[in-house]
Amino acid sequence: MESKDKQKKLDERYLRMARIWAENSYCERRKVGALVVKDKMIISDGYNGTPSGFENICEDDAGVTKPYVLHAEANAITKLARSSNNSDGSTIYITASPCIECAKLIIQSGIKRVVYGEHYRLSDGIDLLRRAGIEVVYLEA
Repeated sequence: MESKDKQKKLDERYLRMARIWAENSYCERRKVGALVVKDKMIISDGYNGTPSGFENICEDDAGVTKPYVLHAEANAITKLARSSNNSDGSTIYITASPCIECAKLIIQSGIKRVVYGEHYRLSDGIDLLRRAGIEVVYLEA
């Protein structure tokens, strides 16, 4: 029982850190942060935003998110691809539940747990993760 309680406390801490990381996002509509943790070490991080080298403006003049904006999870996972780390068996902490596109990236990257703090309007990403046997944990703020 104690280890379950200890894991919940760790999950809450890492999710708080992901929320702080989300503050780096230049997006106006929604700021999302993600941390990938393996063996109690943060091995990658990300927040939603435009690709490297693009202007830091996520929405067009009508307030619609530009189609090339990357989600926080995609940024964290692709950052791992450029490092010497790998995400096999890791946990990703995300401030909002993943969309289906990010869920596919999570599955393919070998992440085994997803902890998130806010429901996205669609649940198809979460449904896909569960179907893939990935542990999904929702932690209310």
